[in-house]
Amino acid sequence: MKQNILVTGASSGFGLLVATELHKRGHHVIGTSRNPEKYASKLPFKLISLNLDSAESINSLAQSVFSEVKKLDVLINNAGFLVSGIAEETPIELGRQQLETNFWGTIKVTNALLPQFRRQKSGKIITVGSIVGLVSFPNGAYYAASKHALEGYFKSLRYELKEFNINVAMIQPAAFKTNILDNSSTAVLKIDDYDLLRRKIEGFTNNLVAQAGDPAIVAGKVIKVVETDNPKFRNIVGKGTSALIHLQHFAYGFLEKNVLKQLNS
Repeated sequence: MKQNILVTGASSGFGLLVATELHKRGHHVIGTSRNPEKYASKLPFKLISLNLDSAESINSLAQSVFSEVKKLDVLINNAGFLVSGIAEETPIELGRQQLETNFWGTIKVTNALLPQFRRQKSGKIITVGSIVGLVSFPNGAYYAASKHALEGYFKSLRYELKEFNINVAMIQPAAFKTNILDNSSTAVLKIDDYDLLRRKIEGFTNNLVAQAGDPAIVAGKVIKVVETDNPKFRNIVGKGTSALIHLQHFAYGFLEKNVLKQLNS
């Protein structure tokens, strides 16, 4: 069945893959981008402007969407960015920006569209989180915090929206080959005491990137959730992630030991 779908952050990464594939499958897709004029001519679906850091942009979102469609079936929250760096070295303002964009920006977009979903008494809200919203690793404390916050928020929201026939689901990918590192922000301050750890983290990250999976796998999972009537809330994607979650909750010491082992190898 053809659905009207809004995908935030649809000009690159997971968002672009998801929006393009949904369009191919016959759905009416509207994507968002900070700079739609830069990408619009290259894409097969409609692209509108959205800046998660701008209240004015978010406030005008619903009007932009409903000038294109009368009913919205699915919202896919995908837009966001990565702040990488050792926690103490990361300026508080940069950490705050991470939460403002990834968490508060996503919540504001969701809230802007919830009145329409409630009036319809139907809809689906799918948010692309991360495995680090469940398990944290070094060098990404603020990114993990933003993804943990999304997990907690939407876990509560799903109960509140049940009576309106609105489904809420999270997608939690592990490491996949996207441009997230290329578009990341990194702390400039360097504390000498962390030099050894920083070198180990660099090796750990390079290994992780080398083994990262095909992002089309994540797009496939998102599409499956879109086209499932009653999807489960948590949808983890990636090799070994189920075991990782199990270890976090039931054998944290073992998990910690193995992360440190990789950092020291």
